[in-house]
Amino acid sequence: MLKLNNIFKYYTNKAVKTYVLRDVDLQVNEGDFLTIMGPSGAGKSTLLHIMGMIDNPNSGEYYFLDQPVHKMNEKKKTELHKFHIGFVFQSYHLIDELTVYENIETPLLYQKVKGSERKGRVAEILDRFNIVAKKDLFPNQLSGGQQQQVAIARAVIAQPKLILADEPTGNLNSEQGKEIMGLFKKLNEEGTTIVQVTHSETNAAYGKNIIDLLDGRVVTN
Repeated sequence: MLKLNNIFKYYTNKAVKTYVLRDVDLQVNEGDFLTIMGPSGAGKSTLLHIMGMIDNPNSGEYYFLDQPVHKMNEKKKTELHKFHIGFVFQSYHLIDELTVYENIETPLLYQKVKGSERKGRVAEILDRFNIVAKKDLFPNQLSGGQQQQVAIARAVIAQPKLILADEPTGNLNSEQGKEIMGLFKKLNEEGTTIVQVTHSETNAAYGKNIIDLLDGRVVTN
């Protein structure tokens, strides 16, 4: 599904290069549930953002669904992201002014899905995630676990091939975290490819493969 070859990412300040990622090679196959682990500052979130086309490497090659992302302009990358990738963040990233229903509907508006189909797909997702009763509430009326449920529902509704999750249970208690990881496991069993960044050994155990990052390098495969 995706392949990274010789990925480097650095920031330059007064001619001094600070490397975040060094010579990263990585392959994710369809149906994988990959966990990226490592200490703070290892480059985990940067790697996830490059996979999600939110950030660009300084050098290296990135192929997504056999397409060369490293040769694409921003418009083409945005299209690819919009139709194939769902992102779940530690801090939920819900839109405060929108209801649960409207937050979940947002990706379908970006995809220009027709009104009747949008309505049906939102209703289906609300039911699937057991949040029908919450559809008219705003994010600040929900618990952290409920907000993360909505964030995952929003990521899933666009029917992405790949979900990228950056510390998805970082702000949740252990019970809420277990619920969210159970959701990811079910999605993966249904065929969605998942890459998660986590510090948690417990969360890592839900996945199929683990890689470790240290000082921007992959140290195990």
